[in-house]
Amino acid sequence: MFHSTLALPLLLIAVSSNLAMAIKKEKRAPQTLSRGWGDEITWVQTYEEGLYQAKKSNKPLMVIHHLEDCQYCQALKKAFAENEEVQEMAQNNFIMLNLMHETTDKNLSPDGQYVPRIMFIDPSLTVRADITGRYSNRLYAYEPQDIPFLIENMKKALRLIQTEL
Repeated sequence: MFHSTLALPLLLIAVSSNLAMAIKKEKRAPQTLSRGWGDEITWVQTYEEGLYQAKKSNKPLMVIHHLEDCQYCQALKKAFAENEEVQEMAQNNFIMLNLMHETTDKNLSPDGQYVPRIMFIDPSLTVRADITGRYSNRLYAYEPQDIPFLIENMKKALRLIQTEL
């Protein structure tokens, strides 16, 4: 009788301890700045911070303009977040910013304010007008099927920095 009375509390302690450890493992700090574009990526909060970090680190700044309720943005976000090569390059080689509002800097909307829009700014703080998407009516637009093209543009942004050093 004594053994069964002692066994029940020990069993409960063991089960609750294992449950607590499982919950702890699943729980991750929320990545609010990623907004679904990639939780492993380090994101800056503001355009100004992005410019500062780009200059300081000698890495290009990649700015993603999007809106939460835009179906095209959501589709691109999903493709962006699921592509391992994009995620790896974004984490290791770029300063990353995603904006859900328009900036007052006219350099970031040279051909209009549409979403989704992805632009590259080099460490000299120059918006790269020579790195554009596939569409002549929306120069900085990308669609989910354009991910290979975006990867090439990311590589181009990195090459341009190498040649300018």
